[in-house]
Amino acid sequence: MEFPYLSIIALSPIVAAIIILLLPKERGEDARMIGLATMILGLILSLYVYVTYHQNIPLPGTPWADTLMFLEELPWIPSIGINYIVGVDGLSATLVLLTAIVGLGGVLISWSIEDRPREFYAFFMLLVAGVQGVFVAVDGFLLFFFYELAVLPMYVMIVIWGWKERREYAAMKLTLYLLIGSFISFIAFLVLYWQLPAQGLESTFDLRVWSEAQFPFNMQIIWFMPLFLGFAVLAGIWPLHNWSPDGHVAAPTAVSMIHAGVLMKLGAYASLRIGIQSLPEGTTYWMPFIIFLTLVNVVYGAFVAMRQRDMKYLIGYSSVSHMGLVSMGFAAMTLTGFLGAGIQMVSHGIMTALFFSIVGMVYDRAHTRNMDDLSGMRKALPFLTIPFIIGGLVSMGMPGLSGFIAEFPIFMGVWNGNSLNLSGTALNLNPANYYNWIAIISALGIIITAAYILRAVQKVFFGDYDADKWHDMRPILTIDKLAIFMFCAILIIIGVFPGVIAPVVESGMIPIVNRLQAAQQAGNFIDTMQTTAFNLVTLLGGA
Repeated sequence: MEFPYLSIIALSPIVAAIIILLLPKERGEDARMIGLATMILGLILSLYVYVTYHQNIPLPGTPWADTLMFLEELPWIPSIGINYIVGVDGLSATLVLLTAIVGLGGVLISWSIEDRPREFYAFFMLLVAGVQGVFVAVDGFLLFFFYELAVLPMYVMIVIWGWKERREYAAMKLTLYLLIGSFISFIAFLVLYWQLPAQGLESTFDLRVWSEAQFPFNMQIIWFMPLFLGFAVLAGIWPLHNWSPDGHVAAPTAVSMIHAGVLMKLGAYASLRIGIQSLPEGTTYWMPFIIFLTLVNVVYGAFVAMRQRDMKYLIGYSSVSHMGLVSMGFAAMTLTGFLGAGIQMVSHGIMTALFFSIVGMVYDRAHTRNMDDLSGMRKALPFLTIPFIIGGLVSMGMPGLSGFIAEFPIFMGVWNGNSLNLSGTALNLNPANYYNWIAIISALGIIITAAYILRAVQKVFFGDYDADKWHDMRPILTIDKLAIFMFCAILIIIGVFPGVIAPVVESGMIPIVNRLQAAQQAGNFIDTMQTTAFNLVTLLGGA
């Protein structure tokens, strides 16, 4: 049996959480060290998994099941098709490494926490374990198990360590939104599980079987939206997004970093892995409508971010806008769009972790996040100025940084989606320029992003310095500087050397795109099987 790299990555934080909780209350320093050691171990193993995958990228055209590496399989409840199966493809290997990086950064940034550090680090470990478990799961039931494990610690951490003015409201709102979304997805998921025997397949939650199943067309277009949107709630898709900014604002810094950096990626990843990959015909039917929702995400999120004065709310709505680009890349249904979406997950994850860590440091020292009250931070906290500008340039998609490497393929993928046949889909469209207009309008998000980022930089860092107000500002800790440097270095390396990530992500996207293309080329199934009951325009009243 091979060394269980993935099991250690996913389960070691759970073991660490148990050990931490068994410590005496006064041993908070030991809790920090255990958390740090666990995150370093996870980073080392995740980096090994990623590098190994990078050196052994599968050939294009390889079925998804054959692209998986580091597979581990154990029976769990075999009588109903539930097994412990973990493995990684190109996308999940990349996201496992992203989680390890952000998790380590969260531990470093939280080093100065004095309020019940033992419990804080225990719940933080459970949160990281849930996220890693989703990315490595190849069994659908196991994926749902870790998915819920990732959501529940968020409630406790926000209620106990969050911003006092809104923590109960934000925690309850976040939890209800995400649990309702996952409940809806789980219903659709079970419907597909029960349909497997009718397809001549065994009743199993093995996603390798699901990735090759041919579910009936009518079933796909009925159940794709509940399955996709239930998960997409966590990805912040409009109009089911408004839990996210409140959750960002109320959460403690490390939780905000995990929340925006990797937790929102769970929704996008699960909707891709279970929804798009398992239901390709339902995907082609609904995506012309989904891409309209993502357009609203991108532009609306940017406009609302521009109206914010609280720095955390600004970054929260900016995350809604940038996560819209991830879903837009999926909705483009082209390899270029999927590639950009995968890289955007990583770029956005590191960028928001950087932003929230900086805002947390400023708030801990200035006791305010209001940009109208903050001014002259370049003199009060000079170390934070350049990293915040780097994060802002990434958010704006500047060439030479990871944001450009992510956003440019997304827009190109959407533009190339113009070649798709949109007749017989949910919107029953056939104009040649539908996707062209989506790409053009969504580019407004870049302009608005530049406006609110530049304003934030000017107000917070380059305004007038009040020496009397900020004279006793505590310096940035060395351990905090280490986390900031790590995030900045990654954003620059990806921008300058995209080859470190693009081939790996692309290898994970090719099997999904091939499955979508096969569904689109299956003939006239859409035109012959479509009925007015499934025509969105008819459902909305025949606009």
